[in-house]
Order: sequence, then C-alpha cells, then structure tokens
Amino acid sequence: MKRTGTFLPFVFIFIMIPCLLLSQGYLNLEKHVVKHTLPNGLRVLILERHEAPVVSFITWADVGAANEVTGITGIAHLFEHMAFKGTETIGTTDIEKERKAMAREDETFEAWLTEYRKGVMADSATLHQLKAAHQEAVDAAREYVVSNELGEVIEIEGGRGLNAGTGYDATVYFYNLPSNKVELWMSLESDRFLNPVLREFFTEKEVVMEERRMRTESNPTGKLIEEFIAAAYKAHPYGHPVVGHMSDLVPLRRQEADNFFQTHYTPQNLVVAIVGDVNAKNVIDLAETYWGRIPRGPEREPVKTVEPPQLGEKRIEVEDHAQPLILIGYHRPDVYHKDSAVLDAITDVVGQGRTSRLYKSLVKEKKIALATGAISGWTMGKYPGLFLFYAFPAQGHTLEECEAAMYEEIERLKNEPISEEELIALKTRAKVNFLEGLDSNQGLAMQLAWAESFFDDYRALFHEVEKIEAITAEDIQKVMKVYFRGKNRTVGMIVPPEA
Repeated sequence: MKRTGTFLPFVFIFIMIPCLLLSQGYLNLEKHVVKHTLPNGLRVLILERHEAPVVSFITWADVGAANEVTGITGIAHLFEHMAFKGTETIGTTDIEKERKAMAREDETFEAWLTEYRKGVMADSATLHQLKAAHQEAVDAAREYVVSNELGEVIEIEGGRGLNAGTGYDATVYFYNLPSNKVELWMSLESDRFLNPVLREFFTEKEVVMEERRMRTESNPTGKLIEEFIAAAYKAHPYGHPVVGHMSDLVPLRRQEADNFFQTHYTPQNLVVAIVGDVNAKNVIDLAETYWGRIPRGPEREPVKTVEPPQLGEKRIEVEDHAQPLILIGYHRPDVYHKDSAVLDAITDVVGQGRTSRLYKSLVKEKKIALATGAISGWTMGKYPGLFLFYAFPAQGHTLEECEAAMYEEIERLKNEPISEEELIALKTRAKVNFLEGLDSNQGLAMQLAWAESFFDDYRALFHEVEKIEAITAEDIQKVMKVYFRGKNRTVGMIVPPEA
C-alpha cells in the first residue's frame, strides 16, 4: 500500500503533463474564435480548422421543455421533429395545393377534437366517423409530400450525422458537410427556420406518442424516472417530461406548434457554431445573406416559476416485475452557481466509473449492487436541477441495503476530506474529459454554442479548466453538507407488485 501511495503521484504527473499542454493549446483556441452578431440578433461563431476538408455545423436554439406551459407539454420535442419536414420549396410537389390539403387536415381534426373533449359524454360512433374523415384528409395531404427530401439532399451532397435533440433547456440541430458546401448549409438551414412548413404534423405526432409509449409507458425505468421527477418538482417545468404527457399530445393542434415556433425560434434565441475548413470572412458574408433574411422576433417572456425549497423527504414507488432500481435525488443549484463545478467533481469521486466510491463499495466489496453511479445534473442546468444517485440491487440483496450503503458514502464525504490522490485524480479526469469533448469539430462547435447560449459569451467555455483546478477537498465537504440533506431528498424505487 505504501508503494502504491508513493507511485500514484508520479503516475498523475505523467498524465498531467500532456493534459496541461493540451489544455494550453485549447486555451489558445479562444483567440481564434470569431463571433459575429447579425442585425436581427442571431449570433454566429466561427473557428477555422484546416486539418481536413470538412465542416461541422451546429444550430443551437435556446428553447426546450422548460419553455412549455401546462397543456402543451411535449411541443418543443414535437417541433424538433417538424424542423426536418422541409420548407415551401423542399418536401413538396405543389405547396399551394398542399396548404389547402393541410387546412382540411386541421378542419377535420378540430371537428374530432370538439367531440373528443366531451369526455364520457362523447358519442363513440360520431368519434369514429370524425376520426375516419380526419384520416382521409391526412392521406390526401400526404399526396403532395416528398418524404425526407431535406435529408436526401444533404446526404447526396456528402452530409453526415444529420440529427437533433431536445432537452429541458435547448434544442440542438447538427450535421457535417464537405467544406465546399458551406453555402448549401446556409441556404438549407436558414430556410427551415425562415419558411418552415409543418407538414405531416398529425402523422409525426403519432410517432412522438409511440415514442412515449415505448420509452416511458412500456419501460419500467422510464416510468420510474417520470414519476420521480414529478415528485421532486412541485412547481418548476422541469417536473414535466420532455416527451410530454399523453393527454397533452393527443389534442395538440398544428397552430399551437406554429405559435410555439413564432415565439421561441426568433433569431435572438439562435446561436450558429461553425468549426472546420472554412474562411471566417466568407462565412460571415454568407450568414448576412441567408440568416439575415429572418426578421427579428418579439422578446419572449422568461421562465418565471421558481421551485420552492423542499420541506421534507419525498418517497415514491413504482410497482413492476422488472429489475429493482433505486434513485436518490437532491436539489442542486444551476450551472451559474459557484458550487456547480464542485458538484461535478463530487460526481466523479462518488459515482463515475469503476474507481468511484459507490462502485468500489456497493459492487466490488459488499457485492450488494449490479451497477451504481451518480449524475450531477439531470437537466442542462439553466435552472436549479437534481443531483442523482442510482443503484440496481444484486440478486439476494434489497433496495434498502443499497440505499443505506449510498448514505454511508454520502456521510463519509461530508465528514472526511478526500485524499490528495483522489483530488489529483478527479481533476485529471475532469480535464481529460473536458478536452476530449473539444477534440472533434462537432464536439467543439457544440461546446461553443452551449457556452454562448448559456452564458452569452463563448469564452466561458475556456475557463472550465480553471474552475476544476480551483477545487479543494474542503470545498467538497462544504458543498456536501449544504445540499445532501434528508429534507432536500427525493427517493424513488421500482418494487415488485404486491401479491
């Protein structure tokens, strides 16, 4: 043990030397990022990297499930799907005829919805007839649709990785193209936010509803997570699922999705990040031409609801024949808070990888869990979130055993400072993980867009290492005592059904 303890610092020195050199190299990148703000408020970030003739493009929309209100949950995610359906010129054979057919879709859906909202008083035969009429309208509108034309154009021109994702705080669109296709990207990407056509709306809504059935309603872990988050939040929209509640998805109208777009997808709420084999001046000229066409939108209302302090521990159970699972969550501050970096460090020490305290204690030594870990932020973190612990009990062991063992490790961190070796190790891993996230064009573009959107300054990205380096063992103890308290805790379990 003494030999190991003497050897470890030298191991970390050899790891840290290239890490620090790499860190310094990435800090120099800050000087080469070009930021340009268009008159309509849209921000463009450009970083030239000429190692290969490819470019990564990120469109970061500062809008997510947290911007929804009661009754339209899931609409941010649904609009993400809609953004791939094309424009007035892409995805249609005749836009004028298609618009008339879409109006007929909306008209027949409204008739069905009026009867549907009568609840138990609705006439089943009438509902069936109205549903059939609506389906006829959907089928008729589909005759004018060129399915996935946007994706096919991008693929034909050498594009790769076309995708998007919606979270609580953002919706992000991304793909890569050869460097001689920058103007093509400018044209296609700006057009789908200038002239979006919400075609195949009702068909795609069914896809989202099936996604919810598969990932939540038919998935024990998904069910537990949804119930757990709902229990942890009594007021803030973080308590609603990103995919939305089924009772909200069913009656959603196309006009509601369009209203959401008009409110939140304004140029002021968009950040474009471009990293790769480009010329910054050329990119700015093209951005002025294409993205500059989008008119500046109205200033939207901020998220006003603040989650009140929790007054005592909350516990929930989901009965299912699946593998038992326990979640333990503590309310934590947002990413702007001074304790945010320390909470990330705590995640590394207690719950990430085979060297973490939870894994060594519950899985390797006590053998009471199959897997265990921690997540420092359940959401992206614009607003106060949750710090989560989880464990899957091993056969012959209980959720209660795992819960007690996790509390032991939490109390250890409160009462005993971590060792110097652990502190060096967590800082090394944090730096390496941070730098690896910047290694690819797409990873770097994503991080730049995140920093610009969250902090209104992409340069905040390059100060993450400083925050990591400043953490002390005393900081970890202090933060543990502030947030990891019983009254600030929510516990959720998958338990076997009662006999």
